[in-house]
Amino acid sequence: MDADSWVPLLGFIAASFLAAMTGSFFRPGEWYERLNKPSWRPPNRLFAPVWTVLYVMIAVSGWLVWREVGFAGAALTVYALQLVLNAAWTPLFFGLHRPDLGFFDIVLVWLSIVATIVLFIPIHVGAGLLLVPYLAWVTFATALNFAVWRLNPEVVRP
Repeated sequence: MDADSWVPLLGFIAASFLAAMTGSFFRPGEWYERLNKPSWRPPNRLFAPVWTVLYVMIAVSGWLVWREVGFAGAALTVYALQLVLNAAWTPLFFGLHRPDLGFFDIVLVWLSIVATIVLFIPIHVGAGLLLVPYLAWVTFATALNFAVWRLNPEVVRP
């Protein structure tokens, strides 16, 4: 693989980890620790390694599609939208302490991942399949977000 291919891959990795960076600004912290959480919530230490692997897979997926079609068409636009929505979740949930807004955002993330997979598969099957673990994890995260919201109704006041 030549530099003409590596440089864009690094760009996709940077874009994915730029979305992830909101997690370094808005940490779970004491507020989150005080919330009621479902018994099936995984330990906090699991989230960072899972997301790291997923962000690499997201980056490679976008890069594979870019190699086939460049930035033409809707596929990478929807891909970029899912990254923006993904980046928005952490400030909504942890920054604003709003599980309700986090839930509505994560539903949009889920829908945008499905749309990205649907658009990617005709272009590059592998790129679409690389997003399936991301969709599975966001499905789980959506359920967890909903459970935390419902277990803590006092957090969101009208």
